[in-house]
Amino acid sequence: MADYDVAIIGGGAAGLTLTHQLRGVNDRRGRPLRVALVEPPPGPHTPPPRTWCFWEPDGGPWDHLLAARWSDLSVVGPDGAAHASSAAPYAYKMLRSADVDAHVRASAGEHVDQLPLLVSEVVDGARHAVVRGAGPGGADRELTASWVFDSRPPRPAPRGRTHLLQHFRGWFVRAPDDAFDPSSAVLMDLRPPQPANGVAFGYVLPLSPREALVEYTEFGREALTTPEYERALKDYCGLLGLGDVEVTAAEQGVIPMTDARFRPRAGRRVFRVGTAGGATRPSTGYTFSGVRRQTAAVARSLARGRVPVPPVPHRRRHLAMDAVMLRALDTGRVRGAEFFAGLFAANRLGDVLAFLDGGSRLSRELAMGLSTPVAAMSLTSLDQAWHYALRGGVGRSLSRGPGPARRR
Repeated sequence: MADYDVAIIGGGAAGLTLTHQLRGVNDRRGRPLRVALVEPPPGPHTPPPRTWCFWEPDGGPWDHLLAARWSDLSVVGPDGAAHASSAAPYAYKMLRSADVDAHVRASAGEHVDQLPLLVSEVVDGARHAVVRGAGPGGADRELTASWVFDSRPPRPAPRGRTHLLQHFRGWFVRAPDDAFDPSSAVLMDLRPPQPANGVAFGYVLPLSPREALVEYTEFGREALTTPEYERALKDYCGLLGLGDVEVTAAEQGVIPMTDARFRPRAGRRVFRVGTAGGATRPSTGYTFSGVRRQTAAVARSLARGRVPVPPVPHRRRHLAMDAVMLRALDTGRVRGAEFFAGLFAANRLGDVLAFLDGGSRLSRELAMGLSTPVAAMSLTSLDQAWHYALRGGVGRSLSRGPGPARRR
């Protein structure tokens, strides 16, 4: 008999959300699932605090933990023209990872063990999988589980035809006087200088009249150095008309934006979740909503006694559209600032958010496509179709189903 029914490797958004989803889930015999949340011991492998942003209607399961929410959003074009509207039926929401972490641990219950273990190996098996690593003090340790869900980045990383990075650095700032509207956020400000390919933008998420998260982001092939981000943020604060602001904290990160296929199934009893399992939307880098849908499906499968393969929580047509958009940006066929400014200027913001979250209808998506550079996007679509035809078909390349097991 395995030590645990489920072992979850990693305590980021995916690991914490799955742990939370499994509260109160019983196996087919009515027994609570025995769960291990496996994370590195405190030290250099512990991730820094982060903020997670997403949009959904009010009444979501994390609403009681929100650091902030905004019902009104705006997009600023490269010419300074602002396009502001309600986000209805959505609200844009911010969570702090520390708040989610504390809540999940406090509510985990007696059937969840929180194990400090720097995992070095996961061995698949017919009846259970084995997780090995080093515990506190470097002592070797292993555990067995009927099912293992690994949220760590796969090595090597999947490579698609197009591979961009969403890389960013943000400042939590405090102004000496009122400078922000806490009810409204700037989702995308395209006034910063633009790279040759890709796009650069800032955004502003107010937390109070004097406090906000101000962030600089690029979609491109390579990340910047920290001093380069700092210069970009200083310049962007100047664009915003902010004078002397106090930087109280900073965050920095890189998110893959690629048409590569992420396979959620890594073995008979080993699966990947989160970004590692394809939960990140390629065109936006947003992951949190996809993680929630993916982990909810896993919890339902476990409750029904089924093989809990995590689904890729994005439709095939959306992945195909994302692949075209990323290719058009990477080749320079479209200018990123003009592309996004035109998309948001010509469409109701709620409709764009619905598309980016996978909740829109095909007819609305086709109409939305007419507000993008049609010739350039059509040429890129043909280019992509030809590429996939040569490689054996778009269906196989963008399949949502699990692929064959691969050894780590």
